[in-house]
Amino acid sequence: MATKAAAPTLVLYVRHGQTATTGKVLPGRAPGLHLAESGRQQAMAAAERIGALNRVDAVYASPLERARETAAPIAVSRRTRVVVDRGLIECDFGTWTGAKLKDLARKPEWRTVQQYPSGFRFPEGESFREMSTRMASTSTRLRSRHPGQVVVAVSHADPIKAAVADALGVHLDLFQRIVISTCSVTAIVYSDGPPVVLTVNDTGDLKGLTPS
Repeated sequence: MATKAAAPTLVLYVRHGQTATTGKVLPGRAPGLHLAESGRQQAMAAAERIGALNRVDAVYASPLERARETAAPIAVSRRTRVVVDRGLIECDFGTWTGAKLKDLARKPEWRTVQQYPSGFRFPEGESFREMSTRMASTSTRLRSRHPGQVVVAVSHADPIKAAVADALGVHLDLFQRIVISTCSVTAIVYSDGPPVVLTVNDTGDLKGLTPS
């Protein structure tokens, strides 16, 4: 007898809102970085946009403060709570954590980060391959927990880019071509077949995302 297929799961990946260091510093997993006022406003706007959907069944977030603070108004608007999932955490940038981006861009390794990320490991940190594998496992776990449901997962730019590349079947060396803006929504449907990417880096109206 054929096994009945599990109902598809819609995952809305949301990048955290702006902080005082966005676009200037590589904060990584360092604790204590909170949303700026502009980021709090972005989070409220994201909650309103996501509120246009018929349902949201669960809200997950990276354990870092900026992600949890972005997830909070989304959870409140859906009358649920934020569940912290370490699988959604930022890449571990090792000794590069806290460095200014303009300084990192001068390093000879920066070209590898941009053009051959699959072959790069951050000094004393995580490799892009490990991050990609972690995000793929997290997506599988969320799908298994929430068949037929809509899930919000608040994370960070690089992990979301990795999730998009994995869903599209794009080689990790091309994932830097994907842009994930603060508080943008990236929607991917997971089912027994290949994932379906509905939208990437969306900062507008989400009403069209209601699953058919």
